[in-house]
Amino acid sequence: MITTAIAQLPAGRTVAELIENISASRLSLFHQCRLKFFFRYVAGIKKPKTGALHLGSSIHLVLKHWNKCRWKNQVPTLKSLNDVFQFSWDAEQQQAPVQWEPGEEEEQKKVGWRLLETYFRESPIPPDEKPEAVEVVVEADLSEQGLTSLVGIIDLVRQGGIITDFKTSSKTPNAEQVAHTTEIQTTAYALLYRESAGKAEAGIELHHLVKNKSPKLIVSPVGPATDAQIERLYRVIESYIHGLEQEDWVPSPGFQCMSCEFFNECRKWH
Repeated sequence: MITTAIAQLPAGRTVAELIENISASRLSLFHQCRLKFFFRYVAGIKKPKTGALHLGSSIHLVLKHWNKCRWKNQVPTLKSLNDVFQFSWDAEQQQAPVQWEPGEEEEQKKVGWRLLETYFRESPIPPDEKPEAVEVVVEADLSEQGLTSLVGIIDLVRQGGIITDFKTSSKTPNAEQVAHTTEIQTTAYALLYRESAGKAEAGIELHHLVKNKSPKLIVSPVGPATDAQIERLYRVIESYIHGLEQEDWVPSPGFQCMSCEFFNECRKWH
């Protein structure tokens, strides 16, 4: 059971709402730690936004603008992209303030822009390539599998049906590990794309903007989702639904707990 102090917190969403439609991010979090999932989505505990999340969100908004410009056959200048970055940074800070240490915000802002400059310089996407879709909201009905609806937002679909997702990282990703740790997300995107486009994706690319002293771009190509991966995703969704119906909120202690924002709440669980 959850302790009284935690149970009396204002609810975020009901179990029925969380089962009605399912996203890859919720699936991943639930199977990472069910108690963390409870704190975030059911108890609705709000935590201050971290600097890393702030930086990632600001970069994401600039890349969204860049892709939409290309979709409209427009060519943005580096200055206009920097203006969007500055605006996005300030807007994110107003919406979800980060408690920066002295000098930290300006330093992180410089890091973010260096990452974007690196991406625009090294991106494998030709500047004149018009996207098939940008930030598209998609839903797939999985009732034929005895499941519910899968929902998601795909960052970018390149010409030919290449699903592209943008990520910021503090270390260089390992291709094999990335393929494994992002499988729920990439397979979900593949199902969503097939539902929307009526055809299979040509492939999936993960574009990692790595925050080293010398920023770099690492592109991790992932092939189209296999039948085995899709079947595995169905089983993951089944486990998610069953766990929520049983209100199974057990924690998963491990090294990942050291950076968990719900560490103190978890220590009170019994």
